[in-house]
Amino acid sequence: MPSFISRVFRFILRLVLWTFAAIFAVSLLLASLILLALGLLRSLFTGQKPNPVVFGRFQRFASQPPWPGASTREASSTRSGDVVDVEVREIRDDKSRS
Repeated sequence: MPSFISRVFRFILRLVLWTFAAIFAVSLLLASLILLALGLLRSLFTGQKPNPVVFGRFQRFASQPPWPGASTREASSTRSGDVVDVEVREIRDDKSRS
């Protein structure tokens, strides 16, 4: 009998958690749709195009090197597909032989 009761409680808990997750997902979707509609209405009333701030910031930072201190010349040379010829030499570890 206790296993039956525990299964019922587990089912009820799972149902409650799935319900909360569905309510959360639907509320996020609804909030994003409302913000999108408000942005479109604002652009219609003002006559200006919507300003995609996130993409503008991304494009501004995409032209910079990925780490601070790197010059733009070094970053652009690696992107252009230049081949760098280097001399290969073997490095021996004398400490490991003793």
